[in-house]
Amino acid sequence: MLDLFQKIPQLLTHFGLTDYYADYIGLFINSILVLIIAYLLRILCRTGLLYITEYVSDKTAFQFDDFLVKNRFFRNTARIAPLYFLYKIAPYLLYNHETLQVIYLKILNITTIFVVIFILTSLLKAFKDQLKEIDRYKDKPIDSYIQVVAIIIWLFGFFSIILTLFDVDMRAILASFGAVSAIVILIFKDTILGFVASLQVSANDLVRIGDWITLEKYGADGFVNEINLATVKVRNFDNTITTIPTYSLISDSFVNWRGMFDSGGRRIKRHIFIKENSIRFVKDEELDYYKKISLITNYIEHRQRDILKFNQRNNVDKSLLINGRNLTNFGLFRKYITEYLEKQQVLNHDLMLIVRHLQPTEKGIPLEIYAFSKDKVWKNYEHIVGDIFDHILASVKYFDLEIFELPSSSDFKAFVDYQNKKGEL
Repeated sequence: MLDLFQKIPQLLTHFGLTDYYADYIGLFINSILVLIIAYLLRILCRTGLLYITEYVSDKTAFQFDDFLVKNRFFRNTARIAPLYFLYKIAPYLLYNHETLQVIYLKILNITTIFVVIFILTSLLKAFKDQLKEIDRYKDKPIDSYIQVVAIIIWLFGFFSIILTLFDVDMRAILASFGAVSAIVILIFKDTILGFVASLQVSANDLVRIGDWITLEKYGADGFVNEINLATVKVRNFDNTITTIPTYSLISDSFVNWRGMFDSGGRRIKRHIFIKENSIRFVKDEELDYYKKISLITNYIEHRQRDILKFNQRNNVDKSLLINGRNLTNFGLFRKYITEYLEKQQVLNHDLMLIVRHLQPTEKGIPLEIYAFSKDKVWKNYEHIVGDIFDHILASVKYFDLEIFELPSSSDFKAFVDYQNKKGEL
């Protein structure tokens, strides 16, 4: 092999070149030839290795080999053969150039470090893709852990490059690294916080991939697509992507709707405002009208008998309606809505169902509906809520009640027209 590399400088001396120039020009020509051979060897290894691995991966039922091909593991592995060739050829190529041989070997060592890093990161990515195919790992922040391992690999690669370039002892690097640890912590602050957050999110099962979360601070309202070391990607319902820091999941408050999906229903919690001055006692002669409303017929008859017995037993003076026990149009309306909701098959009656009025406000008395729909899909849920409240709003007038509504321009116009007409009269 040595004789082969010496022939070119010897040939150049026959053309009148001195030994000095013939040696360096021969070295240049030999280097070009070695690089061409290494490049051809790389193409040959890559082509052959890819052909074999792709053929085998298509024939096997395992997915891991497919992920290795997808993440360029075998492409990176094919670089080992030309590197090995370049290592073995170095003593023959640079047989009388010790300084160049040292530089050459350092370049090869650094290149080898990068190739090893690429191979390991490709293997990590394939391992990550394989884990995501397993059901119990699909909703876990696998990306965060893989990224931490990748960072460690790159850090070791960085230290190895420094050791190769400057021939520094590893203990000296570690000592200097401790001195600049504060700077390192500052640079990698988000990475460290993200890693700690990923561990806490996974350990406490706060968020899984596929969960619907709401984080108002960042405008996120949608499903979690990805949990990385530094960021969490949320696909909102308008198909926009919101990226939030991973550590915000443990530092800020957010809503996770997973519990709703895991439960037996999706909560309905809405209210309407009833005007207070429309609430009144119901006279006895009016009860025949309300009995025509089939959902509360039995209720009115039962309550009517109880009220009559109470008032007779206590000699209540019914010349004033306020005396004794009475029914109100608002109470009848609440009972009607309760009975109406009890008949709805779209609601889960194993969960809580309440129709209640809340603290009176300047807009009237809030009448709140608290129930759970069986269907938890957003679109279907909104249809269910819409149908329920359409019926409630249309039913109000049958109980001689009014819903509060701020006056509009047409209301003011009607009032002005009434006043003008009244003035003309």
